[in-house]
Amino acid sequence: MTLTVVFTGDSLFPAGVGNTKNPGQSFASLIDDVEQRIFDVYDDGAWVYPGHGGDTTLGAERPNLDDWRARGW
Repeated sequence: MTLTVVFTGDSLFPAGVGNTKNPGQSFASLIDDVEQRIFDVYDDGAWVYPGHGGDTTLGAERPNLDDWRARGW
């Protein structure tokens, strides 16, 4: 079994994406990148280590993508 580890810096955290202080285009660009470059590439078992704070897995966060998009941050 291979463990996939993704170091996401300040782009993905448990419960949301980063850079939420700049709503609008910055958020849209960031969530698009996170979906395309992380969620579309790695499976749910991938372990995520953000730039700071707690760690998570893509499987724990994937169900929230639509909610994050809807709230806009």
